[in-house]
Amino acid sequence: MNNHIKPIGPYSTARRAGDLLFCSGQIGIDGSGALVAGGIASETRQAFENLKEALREEGFTLQDVVKATVYLKDMNEFAAMNAVYQEYFNPPYPARATIQVAALPKGACIEIEAVAVKG
Repeated sequence: MNNHIKPIGPYSTARRAGDLLFCSGQIGIDGSGALVAGGIASETRQAFENLKEALREEGFTLQDVVKATVYLKDMNEFAAMNAVYQEYFNPPYPARATIQVAALPKGACIEIEAVAVKG
């Protein structure tokens, strides 16, 4: 079954370039395009589920992710985001940057983008 979350704009969810896969930022929207309720933890989990699906569709997994960028609307939610983040990645963890931003699409609390590699 295709669980793919459609992009909310004119961009690809993921693009492969050789052994690299560049995944667009994922927010915590469900299959209907609505932001999940529950705040940062719920949105982080849904964003990861969306990222996992984007990776899976191209034959990758979270274990193939080498770089992640996390955009937070409120850096005070870093600890809550990080607790969920650790549920999805195992050592060796991907390199990561976390950046506070003024706003995200659909009023989201978090957006996660990633780069994965095969080989």
